[in-house]
Amino acid sequence: MPVVKLSFSAIVAESFGFFFANLRPFFHLVTIPWIASLAIRMIGSALNQESIFAVLVEKAVDVVPTVMFMLAWQRFVLLGPNRVERLPGLGWSPREQAYLMHLIKIGGITFVLITAFVLTMGTMDYGVLATPGAPVDPALAQRQALAAPLGAGFMVSVLLALRVSWGLAATAVDVPFSPRLSWAYGRGNGWTIVGSLFLTFLVSAIVTTVATLVTLGLMRGVFGAQEAAVVVTWTVALLVSYAGAAVAATLQAIIFRTLLSWREGAALPATT
Repeated sequence: MPVVKLSFSAIVAESFGFFFANLRPFFHLVTIPWIASLAIRMIGSALNQESIFAVLVEKAVDVVPTVMFMLAWQRFVLLGPNRVERLPGLGWSPREQAYLMHLIKIGGITFVLITAFVLTMGTMDYGVLATPGAPVDPALAQRQALAAPLGAGFMVSVLLALRVSWGLAATAVDVPFSPRLSWAYGRGNGWTIVGSLFLTFLVSAIVTTVATLVTLGLMRGVFGAQEAAVVVTWTVALLVSYAGAAVAATLQAIIFRTLLSWREGAALPATT
């Protein structure tokens, strides 16, 4: 039995409450990463709109501004505004490097699996799939057979990544940490950690999708914009996505602080 038992409703409510109570610091910290992500999205679209591989590379590059923001936001949550030290996006320090390496340890396998899954499946003719009695495409059937274990592995890796992702908050405040320690300290609270983070990311994805559709509909339907509508939609969608990342980063920080009863300068408790 763990020393600390997390409350699902309490940590989720605290995370959303903290975010909405600190919207001004959020807009201050997110500005440069938000602009950087928008620039990456626009450059990626201009270079190649068809290549699946190019889209994956774009997502990988976008991790850099995301790391800058999440690290700064978690320091804000755990240490306060005076300890953020530098506006995210104005530099890259060993702290960001350590955070990125920790993130790769957590989600690297997941990214590799989803990349392999997407490249294996390629593009699909959904019209053929929906046609009753249509002959089975042998090439498609072979791709599906190859992709099935990759998809299953991806789902398992996502659950494992969520389970240990809260340890990122430790790296944000310069506490040496690893996925192994996250697993050990989170023992007995695994499903609460996974469930709360999954819910947060799910809500973020739904809100981002709704914001994207509403913005695009307004820009095209009301204002009659075309190319400008796409840029404005990306801008809004990325901001909403960063808001979701902020809530998730807050949740990770709260889990870290609660499970370890963390205070700056105090030694970590012994694992059981």
